[in-house]
Amino acid sequence: MIRPSRIALSRFALATLVPAFLLAVAALAGGVWPLIAVLSMTALVVALDYLIIEEGPKEGVEFPAEPWLAQALAWVHFVLLALGVWALSGATGLGAGERLLLFVGLGLYFGQVSNSNAHELIHAGSKRLRRLGMWVYISMLYGHHASAHVRVHHVHVGTEADPASAEVGESFYAYARRAWVDGFRAGYEAEQDLTARGTKRRLNPYVAYVGGAVGMLALAGAIGGFGGVLALLGLAGYAQVQLLMSDYVQHYGLRRKTLHGTTLEPVGPQHSWNAPHWYSSALMMNAPRHSDHHVHPGKGYADLQLEDETPMLPYSLPVMATLALWPAGWRKVMDWRVVYWT
Repeated sequence: MIRPSRIALSRFALATLVPAFLLAVAALAGGVWPLIAVLSMTALVVALDYLIIEEGPKEGVEFPAEPWLAQALAWVHFVLLALGVWALSGATGLGAGERLLLFVGLGLYFGQVSNSNAHELIHAGSKRLRRLGMWVYISMLYGHHASAHVRVHHVHVGTEADPASAEVGESFYAYARRAWVDGFRAGYEAEQDLTARGTKRRLNPYVAYVGGAVGMLALAGAIGGFGGVLALLGLAGYAQVQLLMSDYVQHYGLRRKTLHGTTLEPVGPQHSWNAPHWYSSALMMNAPRHSDHHVHPGKGYADLQLEDETPMLPYSLPVMATLALWPAGWRKVMDWRVVYWT
């Protein structure tokens, strides 16, 4: 008899590993495979989200958060990134159209799966797993997110002190510029403060973030020459934009209230937008169950719950991220919902 926990785990594994396999085949074989890989990350996700109504349990634990999948996905990411840089540099003989489709597919995978998995890892209880997640971010030239997310975003979410919490009426384009620069700065300052208050000598991890990024670019150059460097810069930028989109959508306009003059209310379910769609949630390691993550940041992805009385997005997270690229349409859909929840 197959245990329900194994079935649930298979859902996450299939949603995340099958596109990786298709992208690897696409990088090596070209032909129709790059198109199939892109469709597995776009049309298939939307179809399964909306044709099969399956929210998953709203209460309780789906299954024990076994760490093997998160670790496996991290190593799959490194292999796929190297393979993608090699293929996009022209080394595997793909045509221009094939490389364009491969770039789109890889960018979507790194932005939605690798980012979500790295996020899971940097919240892990094990120092080894946290470092693994940090290096996934470093490989996408976004290492500072490992500090900015944990030491700034989770502390100040829903306030002006959090660069990742978008204000109501703020377009994604204005937000992205601000959030990247201010997030880098705020994460550095938080790490410097932690170093100053520590009793042991401690190297600021930004040394690893910046040095690691330089090393990754050098490695990309060794793999694919100048074309490899351009490929890594393009893929990293694409992945970073998607991470920024995710933060923009999941906290747009929601603010913590000030109590008794200066005290902020605790972080609650009302400070994050959620999405119940089952397949995109599996693809992104339950990241759309965002309220529970902020209320209980130590929970593994498999344990996150989806409550009824929380801000709910009208469409799945990938669809809403796409809508965010059209500011007028975004505000028409979202601003009145922000008013309701604030």
